[in-house]
Amino acid sequence: MVAPIEIATAVLVRDGLVLLAHRHARRQAYPDRWGFVGGHVEPGELPHQAVIRECLEELGVHVQNPLPITMTVSDPGLVMHGFLVTDWRGEPVNAAPEEHDDLAWFRPEDLAELEMGHPETLPSVLGAIKDATSQPRPIVR
Repeated sequence: MVAPIEIATAVLVRDGLVLLAHRHARRQAYPDRWGFVGGHVEPGELPHQAVIRECLEELGVHVQNPLPITMTVSDPGLVMHGFLVTDWRGEPVNAAPEEHDDLAWFRPEDLAELEMGHPETLPSVLGAIKDATSQPRPIVR
């Protein structure tokens, strides 16, 4: 039996919007689909380390404090490690044009209308976004 592939993915949320990347139509896995930024967890790497690395490689941002969220996928060959990201340094750009042909911000309620790579993750992702955006932010003095 082959061990499942571990994937770490980031759900970046800013001002109530969610950042998604559109995968090139020529990609082997999930072509021409929208999805969250992320990738394989490398040997010796923890999932939270992978998501920090992937965000730097694919978006050019330095993630701070990724929060784990439940993200179950229907593919038995994958283990998905999801992280809610609301704090980062830098402005997201498409730093991996060989992987994605577009980046866009969406309202959470619009995600169900998109062709997603893993639409089965949406209920848990939307719940995590709702919980995060309903929490009062601490006042910094």
